Formats: sequence, structure tokens, C-alpha cells
Amino acid sequence: MARRIVPRLTTVGRAETPQMMKCRLAPEHSLTPTLSQRARERTCSASFIVILLGLLLVSLAGCRNESPIYTVPFQAFGDSADLRLLGVERDVAEVVSGEIRRQLELMQEAWYSPRSLPLARLNAGLASGEPFVAPPSLLPLLLLSQQLADRSGGLFNPAQGGLVKLWGFDGDKSTCGPPPKPQQITRLLDAAPCMADIRIDGLEVVCANPAVRINLAGIAKGYAIDVAIEALREQGVRDAMLRIGDDQRAIGDRAGKPWRIAVRRPSGSAVYGIIEIGGDESVFTVGDYECNFLHEGRTFHYLIDPRTGYPGDRSRAVTVVHREAATADAAARALFVAGPERWRVVAASMGVDHVLLFDKAGAVHMSPAMAKRIERLDEEEVIISPPILAAEATDGPG
Repeated sequence: MARRIVPRLTTVGRAETPQMMKCRLAPEHSLTPTLSQRARERTCSASFIVILLGLLLVSLAGCRNESPIYTVPFQAFGDSADLRLLGVERDVAEVVSGEIRRQLELMQEAWYSPRSLPLARLNAGLASGEPFVAPPSLLPLLLLSQQLADRSGGLFNPAQGGLVKLWGFDGDKSTCGPPPKPQQITRLLDAAPCMADIRIDGLEVVCANPAVRINLAGIAKGYAIDVAIEALREQGVRDAMLRIGDDQRAIGDRAGKPWRIAVRRPSGSAVYGIIEIGGDESVFTVGDYECNFLHEGRTFHYLIDPRTGYPGDRSRAVTVVHREAATADAAARALFVAGPERWRVVAASMGVDHVLLFDKAGAVHMSPAMAKRIERLDEEEVIISPPILAAEATDGPG
């Protein structure tokens, strides 16, 4: 007999820093949004849980290996997306996926869109140099971004949003180019904006560097996937996968078998291998094929090296496996910039041990953990690194 899951009122469970806990406990600055006029700023979303509670009457089939997988496609964060639910009735799967899609749209508008009002408020406050109360919907991402930026040695640096804007990669992909003038890049690099310039005390934020401009593109999609998956799991969904573009997080399994994730070649047009994941894991890939433009015979892509101000030129693509999608999102970008010489040290510092990196010269690099997981579709030579140990991080990730 199918087991019915009883919905219960919960909040999305996530590890919290003391600052995040202050934000969550302050009633006048709740982190969860409503569908009122303030929904654009408060997106991480009590309405999602409330509506989900009313609609999510999930029936798990008595025999899991006979449970159907319902896949509902949609668009999110400017890319194709889909939600796969195992053992959920078709009508419920459609309603749940529709609600997730709507919430992803709200999160995209608040955290990712160049027209984001919360981001505009945040950046205006940072530029003022005066203490201000930040939009509560952004505080968890801001705190997590500080942690990941520090662990990456600054190779993941959301504070360099001015540089991203200068290159034109903060809007529609079709608007990118031409490259900025060298003196414009130098001016921003000399200002050295970094996440450490931002001080957060509860809800109050102040910044000592007016050149800091936050761009959350390197973490927003991963964090949104984490929020959606955690909400599903809080309601008793055991087996699901949410994909946005080349990035996904899966929980449970696929009717008793692992979820199978295809990893592209650096060209973006063919499959290099298959990674099996299960339990609770994320797979994130970045590549120079994703968002780029051609200018005077040269291709410029969106993965900017914060040390040089230009697109990273040592890597073609990076794939990372990690439990948290937000960490995988940020780490993939940092490792791409680190390149073949430094990726192991940066991976160790960020707590990532499953890495696949294609370098600019055409070589393929893997950590031992990744080599054991990936099913390659050809026999080309691969460079297997020594094990990634936390001790390696003592050399410094930068």
C-alpha cells in the first residue's frame, strides 16, 4: 500500500551562521517572503512552503522500483530546467513543479537579474560607505559568499560586480561585447574590491570600499537549487532531481539506481562521460562555451579572472561534485580561474574532492575521487592528480 506523507509546517533547513540566525529570528526583518509588494525582495519563501503544504499530498509507491519518474520542463535563470520527481502522482508533480518554477523566477528576479531591486538597494548602500540595513533576502547569500570567497583565495569574488558589468556579462547574453578598454579594467583592479571589505553585523551592513559592487551570478543559481531541494525534502520527498542548464542537485535515487549525469566536452556539443550520483549530491559545470562573444577574431567568455580582469585563459571547462549546490557553483568558477597549476590547492581549501578540469592545451585533469566516479566514453589520456588533502590548503589557494 502506498504511504501517504503528511505535510507539516517547517522552514527550509540550512546551516546557519550566528549572523544568519539573527536575521532569521528578527520578526520585523523576516527572511521569508510573502506575495505582497515586498515579494521581489523577500524571496526565500514562506509562501512556497505554505502553498506546498496545501498541495503536496505525495504518494510513494509501495514498490520503489516500479515508481514512475515524472519530468516537468521549464525555464529558470535564463536556461532550460526540469524537475524530476519519483513516486509522486502526476497531477501533484505538475502542481509542485509549477510552484517551484514560480519561486525560482522570484529568486532569479531578486538575486540574479540585472534589474534586481534588492541588489540595486544593496549596491547603493555599499557605495555610500554608511551603515545601512540590507535587504534581508540577500543576507544569507552575502554571508555565504564571504565564506566561499575567503576559502577560494579570492578567485571567487562577487564583490567585483563592477568588472562583470564592465564586460557586459551582467545582462542578456546577446548584449556582451566589445571588450572594455584596458585602462577601465586597470582602474577597477587598482581599487581591489573584495568581500572582506564588507562588514555585516546582524542586519546592518557597511562597506569600506566604494568600488565594491555585488554580483551574485556565481552563487545564486546554486543557492536557489539548494532552497528548492531542501523544501521538497522537508515535505517528505525522498527521490528527486532539479536541473538548471548543466547544473543539478539530486536526492535519493532513481528507482533503486543512481541518477546519471552527462558531462559535456569543452566544446559543449558532445558528451565526455557519465557521473552516477545518489543520496544527496550536486554536479556543476562551467565552460568557456556557455556565455561568450567574438571580437576581432578572438572569443571572450564570462569567467573573469579577478586577478587580471580578463577571462580566464588556462581552462576550457570544469565539473565539480559536491553536496551543496551553492558551494559547487562557486567552486567550479574558482577552479576554472585557478587553472591546471593551482586547482588542487583551491579545491582542498574549498572542501571539494571531485573535480574534472579540461585545460586550454587540451589535457584532461581529474582528482582520484572523480576518476573513480566518472564513466568515460573514450580512452583518451587523463592526468590523475594526487589525492586532494585539506593539508594542501596551507599553501594558500590564491
